[in-house]
This record gives sequence, structure tokens and C-alpha cells, in this order.
Amino acid sequence: QTIITSEDHHNQLYVCENCNHHHRINAKEYFEILFDKNKFIELDSSIESKDPLGFEDRKKYTERLEEVKKKTGLKDAVTTAYGTIEKQNVVIACFNFNFIGGSMGSAVGEKISRAIDYSRKNKIPLIIISKSGGARMMEASFSLMQLAKISAKLARLGEEKIPYFSILTDPTTGGITASFAMLGDLNIGEPNALIGFAGPRVVKETIGKELPEGFQTSEFVKEHGFLDLIVNRKEMKAKLSQIIKLYSS
Repeated sequence: QTIITSEDHHNQLYVCENCNHHHRINAKEYFEILFDKNKFIELDSSIESKDPLGFEDRKKYTERLEEVKKKTGLKDAVTTAYGTIEKQNVVIACFNFNFIGGSMGSAVGEKISRAIDYSRKNKIPLIIISKSGGARMMEASFSLMQLAKISAKLARLGEEKIPYFSILTDPTTGGITASFAMLGDLNIGEPNALIGFAGPRVVKETIGKELPEGFQTSEFVKEHGFLDLIVNRKEMKAKLSQIIKLYSS
């Protein structure tokens, strides 16, 4: 094993030089990697989840939200922003897995919907970087309806010929995979990311069979036709710039 400093790990974009393992990062780190000179304008930063159902399991949902807000410094599980990639205008919506597993609540759905609206209004490409456990159970149907809402908004984006690129990172699961994460004009995975609807353990127990080697990795998913590209994080900005130019020409 090789031990490296936090600074070196940051400089390597949180990718292991020896095994190419892509460590999970959030919007702050992805924005630094992708936006020119890390300059961007955050969109709809004031939107946050409420508790429409008065949900309580081991603790109240309101308490859970306050705890995770203090711990992460975030208001919810997605950050949306406008900026440039190699001088080309883009809107990026990026999930934060450290906020309740990047789960999709009503605030997340609304922020992504408004990011799509911004993209449509200004006729600039949209990128969604998914990293999520799926719908947020504490909001039940309020959460699930966001998947349909976002998918419908993306259909309008497509009708107007505005490109949408979906980046699937580890893990992209549940309703996120079953909806907008797989709706990109190009679906791009990071290496060896877990991508699927139900997790491999659930699938194995359901079908009662051993699963193929590498099941639900991005490489497996690409081999079966659900991804277009797998791109190393260190090459992601250059590849996205190239793709945006191709779709804009």
C-alpha cells in the first residue's frame, strides 16, 4: 500500500494512481475540476427540503435534516450552477452523497428542474452528475414524483435540441438510474462505478442465483448497452469540452 498526503490526493483529483479507484467526491470538488478557474454562479441556493409528511423513524426527519446541514454545510443533496468548460457555457447539477446518501427529495427535484429551465431559457447544455441511493423515503410520493417531473422537463429540453449529458458516478442507483440518469444524449460513467436499480445483494436474493463477475460496474453496464462512454475523472473536462463542441456544431 502507498500512503499519500491529502494535498497529493487532491492534486490527483481523488483518483488512486496505483489502482485507478475513483474516490467519491461532491459538487465542490467536481466544480473545481470542471468549471474554468473554479468560477461559477450557483443557482437556487436557498431551496431546501421541508417535512410534508411529518416523517419519523429513529428520529424526526426535521432533526435529521438539521443534523446533516450542520455536518455538511449544505442545504440539500444537489448543487446546481452555471459556468464555462473551456469557455463553453454549461449548467451543471451535481449530487452530494454526504447529504443523506445523495437521496432525491422534493428540493433536489425542484433544483434540477430549475436548472433545466435555466438551460432551456439560455439555450446552453446541461450536465447532471449523479451519485445517489435513489428516492428519499422520508418524503415518499413527494420524492417519487420528482423523477417524473425531471424526466418530463428533459423531454422538453430534447425537443428544443439542447444537449443533456449524464455522468454516472459511484453509486448511481434506485429511481435516479430508472429515470434521468439514463436519459442523457450521452450517458457517461466513471470507471468501476456501481450503477443499477436494486443493489447486487437484493438482485442476488431475488433471483436466487450467483451474479456475473463485475455485475453492475460501469464496465458491465457499458458492455450491455446502457452507457456510451467510460471516462477517467482526469480526462473528464477535456472529453466534455470535446463533446459540447461536437453537439454545438
